[in-house]
Amino acid sequence: MRVRAIVSYDGTYYAGYQRQADVATVQETLETALREVAQETVSLLAAGRTDAGVHALGQVVAFDTSWRHSVDDLERAMNAVLPPDIAVRDLEEASSDFHPRFDARRRHYRYTIHNAQVRSPLKRRYSLHVPYSLEVEAMEEAARTLVGEHDFATFGQPPQGEVTVRRVFRASWSREAGAGGPFGLSRDGEAFLRFDIEANAFLYRMVRSIVGTLLDVGQGRMSLEAFREAFASCERGRAGKTAAPHGLCLVNVTY
Repeated sequence: MRVRAIVSYDGTYYAGYQRQADVATVQETLETALREVAQETVSLLAAGRTDAGVHALGQVVAFDTSWRHSVDDLERAMNAVLPPDIAVRDLEEASSDFHPRFDARRRHYRYTIHNAQVRSPLKRRYSLHVPYSLEVEAMEEAARTLVGEHDFATFGQPPQGEVTVRRVFRASWSREAGAGGPFGLSRDGEAFLRFDIEANAFLYRMVRSIVGTLLDVGQGRMSLEAFREAFASCERGRAGKTAAPHGLCLVNVTY
């Protein structure tokens, strides 16, 4: 049978999702767990290939297995042998032709920024520390220009082929609940800013490149007009610095 599962992971100690030689990856760790519990060699399909250090709440994987017990038993068995930074949830039987990548209609990523004067050692794994004030309204206005079907060559390279056109359904900034105060530095010197972007597909490092460029807008180092011009140019060299991977998380995939 073909099985579909949602996987969550802390990507800190992994060289990305995709299997690679001589380094720890999420795919390899999952396949090793399956080999242990199902006593068979299984090759996973995935909705996307997150980079080294990137996290996931809702990565979707699928695989074929001859497992003869219930899928609930398989989920429990895998979680019993997986390391603490990877968990399998919502495992269920799928149609034989289901493909988590090709059947996906939307992918939702979130980038989190810890906007505070002093860094927090306890928050550093899952957010990018930004110690300066940000003009978030300008960042929000720039983000709105991303919505729709556009050529995103300025912000990344295609994983395969040469097509760089993608459709973005949502691109917006918000303040995380409980952070307190307005956008930017709040009264207690701390705020969490979230950038949510949802698209049919993404280029390699596209989200992190967009975030890095929007941070230039937020600092006043790039005007809104310059952002629009860079976006329209389709020139990779006109994007800002690519934001660090640890602030990025694959939230969910829609089918």
